[in-house]
Amino acid sequence: MREPTILHQIEDIYYPVLAVIGILVNSVAILILSRGKCGLSKCITHYLVAMAVADLLVVFTDVLLLTVIPFHFPGTYLDTTPAVSLLHVLLYAATDISVWFTVNFTFNRFVAICCHKLKTKYCTEKTVNVVITTVSVLFCLKNIPWYFVYEPEFIIDNVPWGSTLSVSFYTKTAWVAFHSLSIILTPFLPFVLILLFNALTVRHILVASRVRRKLLDNSKSENHTDPEMENRRKSIILMFTISGSFILLWMTNVAFFLYGRITRISYYTGPHDPAYIAEQSGYMLQLLSTCTNTCIYVVTQTKFREQLKNAVKYPFTVIVKLIKADHLKAELPFNH
Repeated sequence: MREPTILHQIEDIYYPVLAVIGILVNSVAILILSRGKCGLSKCITHYLVAMAVADLLVVFTDVLLLTVIPFHFPGTYLDTTPAVSLLHVLLYAATDISVWFTVNFTFNRFVAICCHKLKTKYCTEKTVNVVITTVSVLFCLKNIPWYFVYEPEFIIDNVPWGSTLSVSFYTKTAWVAFHSLSIILTPFLPFVLILLFNALTVRHILVASRVRRKLLDNSKSENHTDPEMENRRKSIILMFTISGSFILLWMTNVAFFLYGRITRISYYTGPHDPAYIAEQSGYMLQLLSTCTNTCIYVVTQTKFREQLKNAVKYPFTVIVKLIKADHLKAELPFNH
C-alpha cells in the first residue's frame, strides 16, 4: 500500500470527482452544442463538439479506466498487460487529439479574424470536418506503437498482469526518437502555435480597432456603434479563454518536464520529494483542462446558458405536465 500522504489523500478524492464532473459536463456540452442553437457558426460548433468528445475520451481512459477503477477495484481485467497497453494507446491518442483540436480551433479563429481572403476557403463546414477527421486518424495511427512499449510485471496462470516500460524503450534509437516526437507534438509544438496565433490575433485586433476608431470618429454619423466589431467580440473572447485555459493548466506540467530534463531527474526519493509532488500536481491540473471548456461556454456564451437552463428545467417541466394531466383525468366525471 502507498503511503497516505496529503497529496495521495487529495488524489483519492480528486480523481473520482473529476471523473464524474468530466463525464457530466462534456456530455452536456456535446448535447447542447450539437443542437446548433447557441448562436455560433457551424465551424465553431463542430470544433467545440469535437473538443468535448476528445475531452470525454480522455476522462474515460485516463481518469476512470486507468486511475479510479484500478485503484478502487484492483484485480480486474483492466489490470492485465494487454488491457493496460490498449488503454495507453487510447489515452495518448485522445490526449493528442484533444490538444490539437484546441490548436486547430485557435488557428481557425485566427484565420476568421485576421485573414479575410483565406477565411472564405478555410472557415467552412466542409474544411472543418476534413481537419477533424484527418487529425483524429493521424494521431490514432501515430499512437499505435505505445501498445508494444509495455511489458508485464508478473505472469499468473499464463496471464500477464501489470505493466512496465520495456528496457528497449530507453535504449533503442527508434523508441527514443518516437518518444521525443511524441513530446514535441504534445504539448510543446501546440504551446508555441497557440501562443503565436493569439499574439498575431491580438496584434491584428489592436491595429484594426485603431483604424476603425479613426474612421468612426471622422464619420458624420451620430451612431458610432460598430456591428462588425461587436459580432467578432464573442468569437474573440471564446478563442482567448479556451486557449488561455489550455496554456495555464498545462503550464505546470510543461515547466516540470523542462526542469526534469535540465536537472536530469531520473528517480524520486519518495512521495514527499518536491519533484514528485510537482509532477503529480501538474498532471492533475492537466486533466482538469478536460472539464473547463463547458464552464467557459457558460460564462461567455449567453445562448449556451439559456440552452443549459432549458435542459435543467426540462425534466421538472415534464413532471409538472404529467401531474397536471393526472389531476385533469381525476377531475373528469366518471363515464358509464
